[in-house]
Amino acid sequence: MFSEKAHQNLSTATIKKDTNTCFIPLQAIDVRLPEKFNFPFSYEPHPLALIAAEDLQKRIQNELACLHPFGSETEPGIGKMFGVLVVEDENNNLGYLAAFSGKIGDSNFYPGFVPPVFDTLDPDGFYKQEEAETNIINRKIEQLEAAESFKSAFDKLETKRAEAATAIQELKEEIKRQKKLRKQLRVDALATHSPESYRRLDEHLNTESIKWHYSLKETKRKWDDIVAAYEKEAQKYLNEVNDLKSLRKVKSAELQRRLFENYNFLNQYGDAKNLIEIFQITDDLTPPSGAGECAAPKLLQYAWTHGMRPVTMAEFWWGKSPSSEVRKHGYFYPACTGKCKPILVHMLKDVPMEDNPMLINPALGKELPIIWEDDYMLVVNKPAEFLSVPGKTITDSVLTRVKTLYPDASGPLLVHRLDMSTSGLLLIAKYKEIHQHLQAQFIKRRVKKRYVAILKGNFRCKERSGIIDLPLRVDLDDRPRQVVCFDHGKPAQTYWELKHSEGDEHRVYFYPLTGRTHQLRVHAAHPLGLNVPIKGDDLYGIRYDRLYLHAELLEFTHPITRKTITLVAEPEF
Repeated sequence: MFSEKAHQNLSTATIKKDTNTCFIPLQAIDVRLPEKFNFPFSYEPHPLALIAAEDLQKRIQNELACLHPFGSETEPGIGKMFGVLVVEDENNNLGYLAAFSGKIGDSNFYPGFVPPVFDTLDPDGFYKQEEAETNIINRKIEQLEAAESFKSAFDKLETKRAEAATAIQELKEEIKRQKKLRKQLRVDALATHSPESYRRLDEHLNTESIKWHYSLKETKRKWDDIVAAYEKEAQKYLNEVNDLKSLRKVKSAELQRRLFENYNFLNQYGDAKNLIEIFQITDDLTPPSGAGECAAPKLLQYAWTHGMRPVTMAEFWWGKSPSSEVRKHGYFYPACTGKCKPILVHMLKDVPMEDNPMLINPALGKELPIIWEDDYMLVVNKPAEFLSVPGKTITDSVLTRVKTLYPDASGPLLVHRLDMSTSGLLLIAKYKEIHQHLQAQFIKRRVKKRYVAILKGNFRCKERSGIIDLPLRVDLDDRPRQVVCFDHGKPAQTYWELKHSEGDEHRVYFYPLTGRTHQLRVHAAHPLGLNVPIKGDDLYGIRYDRLYLHAELLEFTHPITRKTITLVAEPEF
């Protein structure tokens, strides 16, 4: 992928800008080029990418701040993801390309940034023209629904429905009253009437009952006819609106499919695939919203279109964090899995690439120490970067090793789990009945758990303890990342205590009151939480040698002896 000359080049941050092109030259002096392209879904930015990103960030501050309100932690605004792609051009010159996700200042174009894969904002393009036609339909629908005749027809209909309901209900009440009277007449007649006289009275009362029954049926029929006439009148207006809505639905579906067909992505062989082909779309499915608008596909599209060879890439967030996701100003992030992964798999086909770390067994060579055990259960001190249960591609885990150690054990074994990156105490039951008893303690929140973490950043919270209450759900476009969602998230609460601070590092105790995926990591990093990520958090903060989160205390009731078991494993940090 890279030329011999490029591999011999060494580089520093000397940068030259050509305002007439998206290619910004880098003069190579002291930084050796990478042998392979970085794996875009988990990477440490290469020094060349850092040089390019630093230069781009200066441009953002100097040129784009007036066009887009990026905001900050203390100022309102809308942050944005940017990307840099270090490339070699056709003459083996080294430089970088820059891109932003979405648009800037209501435009897809800005000097020095690569263009979109498809310009939906082109006033002469089919998308804006057909969108304008759809907007005309929308206005017609709005005008019809706002018309006095439309409102009047439905107001009259509702009035007649209400009158019908009232009349029928009043008649039903009268029928009930008459029924009670007939019942009382029969009771009184038993004491005063002869059998023959009582029989004639009973026949008369039965006839009256039948008359009231038919009266109710006739009243309902009469009101049904009246209401039906008003419904027919209202339906005339509704049919016109529904016809327009059906037309809008058809046109929108056609426009959407045409749009997907025009988002064509290249790879190094010049093979083009559109969104429908990449996501294998059927009539019932659509690509994720915004697919193809992220920085990474834009950068690679420009590179392949102009005969450039990708060297390394990085994406960073600039500005205020979104209300749901955890995005920190200036932090680097991998490409998202939902929108970008299928596209990048095609665009990077056969490009020599660094190994996918998710396919490498992180537990290889690591021991699984048992810190407590009896005939019924055991507790292990799980190392960091060690799966609790087998993954899709890696089977080595706490569960598989425990099964090997205890082949006669029954039941699910693991009573709870820890994230792969989190170290600490894990409770394991040797028998199904013991597992059920222990898990019931977890469900009823009778198990005490304490985590210790190092948070890295500016700790602005004035309190030294408190409860974080932020509901969580999975990010559907970027699994396994979690987002805060007050509408659809599951309840998640964490009690925290600040133990001490030293510089920008803060030792915190976490006591999870619920057990959601990545709960402590999100509650630490999110602006509505502590707003300081855990040190080494590669999903919500900055990658380090490890995630500085450890489950150090576990307290539960022994299912057999009924004694309280308290176990502590000090962290390595």
